[in-house]
Amino acid sequence: MTYVHKTIAIEAKSLTKKYDDLTAVDNVSFSVEEGELFSVLGLNGAGKTTIIKMLSCLIKPTGGDAIILGNSILKNQYKIKQEINVSPQETAIAPNLSVYENLEMIAGIYGFGKPEIAEKTESIIKRLKLEEVKNKKAKKLSGGMQRRLSIAMALVTEPKVIYLDEPTLGLDVLARRELWSIIKEMKGKTTIVLTTHYMEESEALSDRIDVIIKGKDKMIGTVDELLKNTNTNNLEEAFIAINEGEQ
Repeated sequence: MTYVHKTIAIEAKSLTKKYDDLTAVDNVSFSVEEGELFSVLGLNGAGKTTIIKMLSCLIKPTGGDAIILGNSILKNQYKIKQEINVSPQETAIAPNLSVYENLEMIAGIYGFGKPEIAEKTESIIKRLKLEEVKNKKAKKLSGGMQRRLSIAMALVTEPKVIYLDEPTLGLDVLARRELWSIIKEMKGKTTIVLTTHYMEESEALSDRIDVIIKGKDKMIGTVDELLKNTNTNNLEEAFIAINEGEQ
């Protein structure tokens, strides 16, 4: 069988972020192929959100670099921001605007004309199954629907790369599973970097996983590779084994 080379969408090269005496991210390196869902898995405070902020050009690294779609986060922030979007850990919506108005606003901010704004807004409402609530104010939505809207706002611009930072944080089991279905539908069409501390979520969604401990990436691979390398039966056991190796 001939191996088909896939284009690298993201390449992190020794990314480091320090705050005074605290090293939040310490020489993290990984690559993500186009259309892949790459999961950054770690405990709270492991450095996951800081990695996302550097990759999305919200903060500058103290050391290292990352190449996003051929552009350096140190030199080509403007070009990168045109091709990516972020669904942050905090649900980023305008509470007094309707679902439709929130999406319309984001499309407008990105400079689309009126016909395109309407087309993209209607398209993403249908894609994320928001038809029944599209005229409802965002503040009146359930937590699960607010998170769905937040992801829709990141997708309405049709980014090539999307960062999902703890997308199901605080949701109940049913709302979490509904969002999983949406994220699975995105796989292969958009390059996705997902941060989470939910083992089940990472196992269910990821093509590959980077286990982050205290700002360092300790093991990268598929679920099967992580299980094999730790001689364990499930991802939770593998994660514990990797953490115990750091004690």
